[in-house]
Amino acid sequence: MTYLAAPDRYESIDSGRTTFRRCGRSGLDLPAVSLGLWHNFGDDKPLDTQRAILRRAFDRGVTHFDLANNYGPPYGSAERNFGTIFSQDFRPYRDELILSTKAGYDMWPGPYGQGGGSRKYLLASLDQSLARMGVDYVDIFYSHRFDPTTPLEETMGALDTAVRSGKALYAGISSYSGERTSEAVAILRELGTPLLIHQPSYSMLNRWIEDDLLDVLGETGVGCIAFSPLAQGMLTNKYLDGVPADSRAAQGKSLSPDLLTAKNITHVRALNEMATARSQSLAQMALAWALRDPRVTSVLIGASSVTQLDDSLGALENLDFSPEELDQIDQHAVEAGINLWARSSER
Repeated sequence: MTYLAAPDRYESIDSGRTTFRRCGRSGLDLPAVSLGLWHNFGDDKPLDTQRAILRRAFDRGVTHFDLANNYGPPYGSAERNFGTIFSQDFRPYRDELILSTKAGYDMWPGPYGQGGGSRKYLLASLDQSLARMGVDYVDIFYSHRFDPTTPLEETMGALDTAVRSGKALYAGISSYSGERTSEAVAILRELGTPLLIHQPSYSMLNRWIEDDLLDVLGETGVGCIAFSPLAQGMLTNKYLDGVPADSRAAQGKSLSPDLLTAKNITHVRALNEMATARSQSLAQMALAWALRDPRVTSVLIGASSVTQLDDSLGALENLDFSPEELDQIDQHAVEAGINLWARSSER
């Protein structure tokens, strides 16, 4: 069936209840909730399910779809599957979409495809991503991780080239420390391509960006989009009573069962009780909490179904917290050892 986007998809803007936020000191607005294709968009999921999620997201005002070269499985399949759906459903709406992709981790055989921040790898990967997605450009191209073996000038120079070539409109970085972010900002500023956005992991159980990164982003005018705001699924009701067979933990997808300790689950259950008192699901409260700081432009969610997507978007109905609620949350929003990307952001 020919897809026609919902005519009321921007109704929240027209009514004054905007769900969009300005990205740092740029001219770009992003939806407060963006859709990530890290999981559930590879060849292990039906294309019709992927299509239904993407259509529903756009119909509800989600204009930003976030990918990376090695999302799948297998590597590249999320971009390829998205490209198929884009060509059939979303091409007429290209100017309403923000499409982003990244390069930084291993992708193809041989010395030039093992990831990092070299000019060779980043620009070759971008060309491959554009081909898989079937688009002429992406809106944001990210360095997916800091590479200590490559001069930062080379990595940022590659992002500058991507923008100047027209293959990307903006430059971004992901999982960089506050110090390295400051250096990246300075290099790109000198090159004439401002850093638009940083994509760090951030959740109630992984609060590392509060140490200094948020301050750096606020001072330099760089936007922030938080990935894994549900702590790889821990901040949902999925693990309150064990490990379901279809969960990430059971399948070994970015959440080890070893992290589901009695201590961590005790904190999650307490947070779930607070969410119930706010008439929210735990996931909704977790997303709203991550958006409480104005320096956080957007939160990046995943979705395995339209129902799960709708539940997450329900967070936008209540983004306010009293000081008492925040104090209570702080007692249980504690480090849980789930930051899989700490090595990149500590260098």
